[in-house]
Amino acid sequence: MNIKAICTDIDGTLLNKDRVLSPRLLRAIAKLPPDFPIILASSRMPAAMRHLLADMGRSGSPLISYNGGYIIDDLADTDRVLDNVDIDLDLCEQLTWLGKNTEIHFSLYHGEEWYEPQYDFWAEREAVNTKVQPVIKSAEKVFSKWKSESKGAHKVMCMGSAAEIDHFYHQALEKMGDHLHLYRSKDTYIEIAPKSISKASALGLLLEKKYDIRMEEVMAFGDNYNDIELLQQVGLGVAVANAREEVKAVANEISASNKEEGVALMIEKYLTGE
Repeated sequence: MNIKAICTDIDGTLLNKDRVLSPRLLRAIAKLPPDFPIILASSRMPAAMRHLLADMGRSGSPLISYNGGYIIDDLADTDRVLDNVDIDLDLCEQLTWLGKNTEIHFSLYHGEEWYEPQYDFWAEREAVNTKVQPVIKSAEKVFSKWKSESKGAHKVMCMGSAAEIDHFYHQALEKMGDHLHLYRSKDTYIEIAPKSISKASALGLLLEKKYDIRMEEVMAFGDNYNDIELLQQVGLGVAVANAREEVKAVANEISASNKEEGVALMIEKYLTGE
């Protein structure tokens, strides 16, 4: 198989048990040509991905953020936006209204903006995990700001107890499932994105606009529901061993877990000859 690019999820896939890039992975990446595309595709915001590019020595590479809703060329002086699809503001407001009598915590994202209603347990944990600090602002004030700027959210993230999240998920799916992707990344998390985008659609667009590479020439890695389409549509879709069973079912190959160098093993096997 002639693999010309890598596209990989981050959390639960690329990062190890310490939520960093392992030395073995960095060594494997360093053996690839400098112009070999390594494309990060995540539900994270761009600012939570750039430090990983820097660690890999790949600063300036394009980023697929917000599950495909915001694709950028991360250039040195200014970002070039290749695609920009957000959630309509009225849907954002409906989501927060659904959760108004619950303890569910809502995080709101657009581009480089991340808003939290307060810096509580949920916000602090996300800040530690992503190495980014949020702006503290109520949803009402965020929506007022976005309304004046004619934009919505690239991502709405809901965090809370497993019981409340499960109930909210089914309510939101019933009322807005025709317009939104609702990903259960954990029992206590829901990541919400526009229905019209995915990591797979974003990769296809990026390859078309920036590279002379076909989807069939990409090796992709993932572990969760939002990686399924991506693994199905590339030439070599790899699920790490800790992936959900639905992800493993569509993968061409299953590697070791993220804690056991799953991505590094496949780079060595297919690209560096080790």
